[in-house]
Amino acid sequence: MKILMVCLGNICRSPLAHGIMENLVKEKGLHWEIDSAGTGDWHIGSPPDKRSIAVANAYGIDISGQCCRQFQVADFDKFDRIFVMDRMNLRDVLAHARRESDREKVRLLLDTEMVPDPYYEDDQFDAVFKMIEKGCRNIIEEELSRRVR
Repeated sequence: MKILMVCLGNICRSPLAHGIMENLVKEKGLHWEIDSAGTGDWHIGSPPDKRSIAVANAYGIDISGQCCRQFQVADFDKFDRIFVMDRMNLRDVLAHARRESDREKVRLLLDTEMVPDPYYEDDQFDAVFKMIEKGCRNIIEEELSRRVR
C-alpha cells in the first residue's frame, strides 16, 4: 500500500499525517510506503513547521527529516490512496485528475470533518495531531478489514 497525505503547504498537517501513519504502520508490522505533499509551492525543500515537529516529538514521532514538496500529477500513478485534509485540498488535487481512476484514489482523511489548518493558531497543533491520528487509525483498520474479506 502506498499512501500520500496532502495539505496546503506541506508544513503542518500533511507532515504530521505522514509521520503518524508511518509510526502506526510500523507498530502494526505493515510495509506501507507513506509520503506527503502540499498543493501549494511556497515551502518546497523546507522542513515541516517547527510546531508540527514539536507536537510530533511530544508523542514520540520524529518528522524533522521530512522535506516539503508539491503535489504532482505523477502522484496519481505512484500512490494507491491520496488523503487530503480539507475540501480545498480535495478540490485542488481533483483538479489534476486525468481520469476517473485518479479521482477514485482521493478522499478526505476524516470523512465527516475537516482537519483545520493550525498555521495561525499555535494552540491547535495538539488537537490537529489527535484528529489526524484518529483518521490514520481508521484508515489502517479499514484497509486491514478489507484484506480479511
